[in-house]
Amino acid sequence: MNKGILLMAMAIFTSLAAVPVSRADSADEIAELKKQMTEMQQKIEKLEADQQKQTQNISETVNKAVEEKKAGALPDSLKWAEKIKLSGDFRYRHESIDSQSNGADQPGTNRHRIRARIGMDVKINDDLDLGFRLASGVGDPASTNQTLENSFSGKGIWLDQAYFNWHPKDIERLNIFGGKMPRPFYRAGDNQLVWDDDTNPEGLAAKYVIPFSKTDNLYINGGGLWLISDSGTAGGAGLFGIQSYLKHDFENKDYVLGGLSLYSFGNLKGKEGLYKSSGKGNSTFGNTMSGTKDSSTDPYKYTMNYNVLEGFAEYGFKIGDYPASVYGDYVKNTAATNSKDTGWMLGMTFNKAKDAGSWELGYNYREVKKDATVGVLTDSDAFGGGTDGKGHTFVGKYQFAKNVQGVITYFLTQRGAANDDYRRLMADIVVKF
Repeated sequence: MNKGILLMAMAIFTSLAAVPVSRADSADEIAELKKQMTEMQQKIEKLEADQQKQTQNISETVNKAVEEKKAGALPDSLKWAEKIKLSGDFRYRHESIDSQSNGADQPGTNRHRIRARIGMDVKINDDLDLGFRLASGVGDPASTNQTLENSFSGKGIWLDQAYFNWHPKDIERLNIFGGKMPRPFYRAGDNQLVWDDDTNPEGLAAKYVIPFSKTDNLYINGGGLWLISDSGTAGGAGLFGIQSYLKHDFENKDYVLGGLSLYSFGNLKGKEGLYKSSGKGNSTFGNTMSGTKDSSTDPYKYTMNYNVLEGFAEYGFKIGDYPASVYGDYVKNTAATNSKDTGWMLGMTFNKAKDAGSWELGYNYREVKKDATVGVLTDSDAFGGGTDGKGHTFVGKYQFAKNVQGVITYFLTQRGAANDDYRRLMADIVVKF
C-alpha cells in the first residue's frame, strides 16, 4: 500500500477518534460516518487498482526490453564475433615536392598517394589479446604510402602488425608484447626524431607503470627487437631499447613529463644498409672502403654502430579554453666515430581537432645530423626522409565530420652538407572507422 493510502487510513482513524463519546449514539452521526467510510473505501480501492495497473505496465515494459535484447543477441555459433573489434583508416594525399641537389634545382614532383589500413583486435581471455593489421605500401619499414601510378596496376598489401598483448590480471599495469607490434616507446609530442609514425618494431617488448601517487606515475618501457636475423657468417643485428619517464598531472588537468631512452643498435657496423637502403643519411661506405659505390652490385655498408641516448620533455596546458603543449627531444649517438652525432627538435601544438568543426595547429623545428640516429626508422617525409637535415614543419588539421579529417603539412627544410633546399607540401583527407 502506497503513502497516499496510508494517509487516507490515518484520516479515517482521526475522524473516528474526533467524535465525542456523548454523541456516539446519534443515528444521524453514525450514518454520516458510515457514508464517509464507504466513500473512503471506494477511493482506496480505486487507488489500489491504479497502482496494480501501473505495476503491470512497468513489468510488461521490462519483459519486452528483455525479450528484445534476447532477440538481438548472437547465436551461440557466432559468440566468437563478440570478442573481435575491427578498425581501420584510409588516407588520400596530394603531394608536391621542390628540391635541390648540390645547389641545383631539381625537377619538381607532383603525385597522389593513398594509405589503407585495416586492423583486428581479438580478446582471447581476460589476460591475453591478439592484434593484426594489414596495410598498403611497398614494404618500407617507415611508410605505408602507395603512389598512384603504373597504368592502374594492382597495389601491394603487407602484414603491418601481428602480435600478442599479455596483460595478467595479477600484475596490474603490465603489458608484454611479442611479434610485429605497435611501437612500445613514448614520443614527446608524437615527434618523429627517432621513430616514424609507421614504424612497427619486431621482437619482444614490455610496458609497466608504477604509480607513486594519484598525480605521479613512472613509466618503464623496454624491448629486445630484431633488425636482421642471425644467419650465415655475418651474424644478425638487433636493437635493445629501454625507456623511462615520470609524468605529473595537475589538478586542472595540465601535465608535465620528462624522461630518458637508450636505443642500442648492436652489430650494425659493416652491415648493408637496412631495408636495402643507402643508409637514409647515415655514414656508409662501399666494399672498397672508399666511401663511394664501385658498381650497382656494391652495397652501401654502415661505418659505425649506433647507441642512441635520448632525453625528452613535454608540458601540456591550456590557453583559455584551448589545449596546448610544448615539447623537446634531444638525441646523441654515443657510438659515433665522428662529430655528426646529435639531433634535436622543439615543437608545439595548439587546440585539438576532434569534434566536427574543430581544428588544430602544430609546428616544430629540428636539426638531425648525419649519424644522430638510424635513418631508415626515423621520419620518412622531412628533407626526403632519414637524417642529415634541418628545418621547419607546419601542420594544420580540420575536423570536417566525425572520423573525417583534413590535414595540411608543409616542410621548409634543408638537407645534406650543401644545405640543399627541400620543400614538401602534403594535403590529406583521412577517414577512420
